[in-house]
Amino acid sequence: MAFTAHPEEVARLRRAVRLHLTEWGHDDLVDTAQLCVSELVSNIVTHVGTGTPGSLVLSTAGQRLRVEVHDPDTRALPTLVDAEIDAEGGRGMALVDALVDRWGVRLYEDHKVTWCEFGGEVAGPLTPDGGPSMERADALLDVYATLKPPACSYDRESGRVRRRIEEESVIGIVTDLLHRLRAHGGDVDRVLDCAQSRLEAALR
Repeated sequence: MAFTAHPEEVARLRRAVRLHLTEWGHDDLVDTAQLCVSELVSNIVTHVGTGTPGSLVLSTAGQRLRVEVHDPDTRALPTLVDAEIDAEGGRGMALVDALVDRWGVRLYEDHKVTWCEFGGEVAGPLTPDGGPSMERADALLDVYATLKPPACSYDRESGRVRRRIEEESVIGIVTDLLHRLRAHGGDVDRVLDCAQSRLEAALR
């Protein structure tokens, strides 16, 4: 469902969510899904800008529901912050985090997707693409992007933004983990050797 980021659009999208979920037999998820959509779309209005074009995608797999909100800004990433209870802002993603089973952000060359899933058992992503190892890596990258947005220049024409962002995020994750390991007396060289061996074994 395409939309333009305006506060008044939130009510229309909430009605659409209720209509679709009722038709799909997910009446029990309507209130939670509506609240999540309200927060994700309001984030675009606040942090990307009024009038930004976006789209809302709903999909189901069994009892699982996935909500996606797409927008064209790959730099303004939703972030989970520890906001004070009386703060005027900053609680949106904390609320989403409390309501859903998992959420994250996927970065593409010309847009980003903020997604969340809930309802029923967590049995993996709705569109699996590589087994448990890939699922864990994707989930880790999603979380890392919300904690430390990649310092990657936005170059729409290069066609390599997504690859550069992924590579920078992976480097950042590995560096942070190795830094922590060294700080706690771990053997960084041994861990790197083991990781390389496991990767080569998996590829074989």
